[in-house]
Amino acid sequence: MTPDYLVNFDTRQLPREHWDYVIIGSGIAGLYTALTAGRLGKRVVVITKRAIDDSNTDKAQGGIAAALDTTDSPDLHFTDTLAAGAGLCDRDAVKILVNEGPDRVRDLMDLGARFDRKDGELALTREGAHSRRRILHASGDATGAEIQGALTRRVREDGNVLVLENHMAVDLLVHQNACHGVLVYNRGTGKLKVYRGAAVIIATGGMGMLYEHNTNPEVATGDGIAMAFRAGAEIMDMEFIQFHPTVLSLPGAPRFLISEAVRGEGAYLINRYGDRFMPRYHELAELAPRDVVVRAILTELANTASEKVFLDLSHLPPDLVRERFPTIGRTCAGYGLDITRDPIPVAPAAHYLMGGIKTNLNGETSIRGLYACGEAACPGVHGANRLASNSLLDGLVFGRRIVECVKKYRLGRPEKDLEFSCSRLGRGQADHQGMLAGLRAVMNQYVGPVRTAQGLTRALSFFSRYDYLKKTEAAGPLEMEARNMLEVGGLIALFALIRTESRGSHYRLDFPETLDYWRKHIILKK
Repeated sequence: MTPDYLVNFDTRQLPREHWDYVIIGSGIAGLYTALTAGRLGKRVVVITKRAIDDSNTDKAQGGIAAALDTTDSPDLHFTDTLAAGAGLCDRDAVKILVNEGPDRVRDLMDLGARFDRKDGELALTREGAHSRRRILHASGDATGAEIQGALTRRVREDGNVLVLENHMAVDLLVHQNACHGVLVYNRGTGKLKVYRGAAVIIATGGMGMLYEHNTNPEVATGDGIAMAFRAGAEIMDMEFIQFHPTVLSLPGAPRFLISEAVRGEGAYLINRYGDRFMPRYHELAELAPRDVVVRAILTELANTASEKVFLDLSHLPPDLVRERFPTIGRTCAGYGLDITRDPIPVAPAAHYLMGGIKTNLNGETSIRGLYACGEAACPGVHGANRLASNSLLDGLVFGRRIVECVKKYRLGRPEKDLEFSCSRLGRGQADHQGMLAGLRAVMNQYVGPVRTAQGLTRALSFFSRYDYLKKTEAAGPLEMEARNMLEVGGLIALFALIRTESRGSHYRLDFPETLDYWRKHIILKK
């Protein structure tokens, strides 16, 4: 296979550096993996395209799930994860997640993450589809910021780890199905540089920015998945996009996640007429799996001719609400809402990708020397629908396993570097801003929580219009991100068209049944 590249280059004319580990991404998966490798004395460089804390991790509110309470167990966590995953979880991956998870959370605490406590014990909460209170949280609803801050501080102190902010990974350098490094663009200088790594790890997070309404930061443009696909890696389960049921929906206000922990503490979902509706849809009511809650909300919106439903906390003790949800309370107060008495207007928005770069249980991809962890990776642990608060745990557990796996191999600089080049790309012109607006509209309309063959075919037709861009050079970071988003959006639509059933977060209006025949994964590669 001739690799696809975004830019013309020749590594013989570019500066280069050699590292033991080259890690792309600075969320929980990337930073924890970097620290784990750094502890072993390995030289690690972390490439991140904006600031170190521009990540989904920093924005995470609800918490991190682990069976730490005496009334809980990994077996119960295992059962809950499988139930949410709608028949597509890899059982071995889930066993690893729930059994190794508690130790990884203890690692976080050793690294300085401070989780909320009550009477000296961890203050655990419950979220949708969990049978026990097993969610650790920090500063009420600022768990991700606490974790990101703790990891950032430790990385800054680690002499074996270098973080390069404002550096964008452009493409992987792959020859004969082995990864030899990464082509990186310095956003400050506009120059390219080659980072060679004995182990290259993609930890770039998700792709929420493909959707007009999403809970992700601006950096979540699917770069790692697009990069890996261009290089020939196997990609799996891209049809499974989790839409969070409760995202602030106010005219002129940016979408803001209202944590699932709000429902975990007892909040009700009500429609425009004040009727609590979730008990009509599922025995767990507000704590049903996310895909169930999303479709219930969409049904209520259609039945009541409305654009939003509401989260009602007014029956909960005001002091509890203020203590548990200070960030949500402050944000809503900025729009004139007192969450202790005023219903919060919410609607679903794109939140998390269950699919991604296919990996085995050690984070190895189908390309030798290339690994992936966190949201960009797909070891099969989340199945068709992620259990709430399993995502942060996923990044820790499989990031650690990558380092344990790489330890088995002898890291070292090759006697001679392989050289790579691309000179076939021409100059092209495109309205990338307009194209991105069109992309988001297409994803919202045709590749959202409810899909049809007709709509998905229209989406694929939109993506095919821009195939000509693959023959032209991306001029800078905006165009690079746009090309990555086109690649990933097309993959999502294609995977969704192939799966002619409804399962978990993937719902086909024209194929509404869940079929045993489709209890399998879709895997594609170039």
